[in-house]
Amino acid sequence: MAMEHQAIDWKQKWDDEFLKWLCGFANAKGGVLEIGKDDNGNVVELSNIKKLLEDLPNKIRQALGIVADVELKEENGKRFIRIAVNAYGQAISCRGKYYYRSGSTTQELSGAALDDFLLRVQGKTWDSFLLPKVIVADLQPDAIKLFRKKAISSRRLSEEDLDITDTELLESLLLCENGALNRAAVLLFHENPEKWVLGAFVKVAYFTNDIEYHDEVRGAIIAMPDKIMDLVYTKYFKPKITYEGIQRVETFPVPRSAFREAVINAIIHKMYTSNNPIQIRIYDDKVEIDNEGILPDSWTIADLKGKHKSKPRNPLLATTFFRSGMIEAWGRGIERINNALRAEGKADIDYEYNGSDIVAVLKTSVKAICTDNCTDKIALSDTEKAVLELMRQNPNITTTQIADELKVVRRTISNAVKHLKESGIIVRQGSDRFGSWEIVK
Repeated sequence: MAMEHQAIDWKQKWDDEFLKWLCGFANAKGGVLEIGKDDNGNVVELSNIKKLLEDLPNKIRQALGIVADVELKEENGKRFIRIAVNAYGQAISCRGKYYYRSGSTTQELSGAALDDFLLRVQGKTWDSFLLPKVIVADLQPDAIKLFRKKAISSRRLSEEDLDITDTELLESLLLCENGALNRAAVLLFHENPEKWVLGAFVKVAYFTNDIEYHDEVRGAIIAMPDKIMDLVYTKYFKPKITYEGIQRVETFPVPRSAFREAVINAIIHKMYTSNNPIQIRIYDDKVEIDNEGILPDSWTIADLKGKHKSKPRNPLLATTFFRSGMIEAWGRGIERINNALRAEGKADIDYEYNGSDIVAVLKTSVKAICTDNCTDKIALSDTEKAVLELMRQNPNITTTQIADELKVVRRTISNAVKHLKESGIIVRQGSDRFGSWEIVK
């Protein structure tokens, strides 16, 4: 069955409301509106074809200021009208309002989304906008030094690369033009970027039935991930204590690398025109990182969670974080988060999206073994069940001892243990030599 999608829409009869659809096509990738078809793409009877063919070109030109191809077509002996609109390199409005085609829907653009669109059609990004009254001397020297230190430590830049003045450094990062700084430079390195960008900070709070306590993290955002990590892992997260011999081991609700990556993703992709801060909400069973923003054109949450190209909303921020060594450049952030979570038997990161907010959700508990009522049972082999039983009897048992007990080769046990780990059924606490197995109930 045919379906409406990004580039095509069907309507049984004409309504002037559909001028918005044509505007949405013009502002996206172009598209086709076919009048005289039902929702399944089947041609229906269209009675006023002659008048529509005369009126529609003028209506489109007067309302949108563009020329569209309006043609009479025939299918299975029935006639319909096909209106084709090209993509335009400039913003097209319909009676003073702007619309955009995303997926199979046409959306009115307003507020931050409209600002972002108008910049994009000019070949610009929000973070590249110059702030002529701000100069390099206004920036925080310690923030720039932090960048230099991280860039050298990560080997993204050499000491020779950084043997330049701060102005030359900012110019090389495309953060400075003829002495004027752009928004990215101010966000990254100014001690109070909120003077120019409202909401350029992060709120952290712990919730039960209500807010129990909260903090705000402010300042240059190049230093913000470190500040947030220090705050959350000393005040908000309570570690589980185990021992490897006499050595104390702390296991936190969320692996450090996963949480750090999620925080940096929010900072880089935030829609700063919203004027609202990033909010990190911490509960007993999960952490939510709420960031105002929109997905790239035609993307869904499934696209975000799957393999995808890197499409940073603020490319200058992303480039500087990359040069510092804090992020990768190939859209692997979510993959890295999930790898860190899976290593500790936790569920993959999840996302909630309502069209203007993207909420990253990190579960703080390990994944449970399915009961008989589960819809997604984990199938276990007889060997895996036997391995689990031995681990229940002796949490300190080694894979070699398990292989000897079951009289199978060690590789078979290694494969069974790998599957149990990846399924979130078992977690290794401590080292291979001195640790123990924890079976999730």
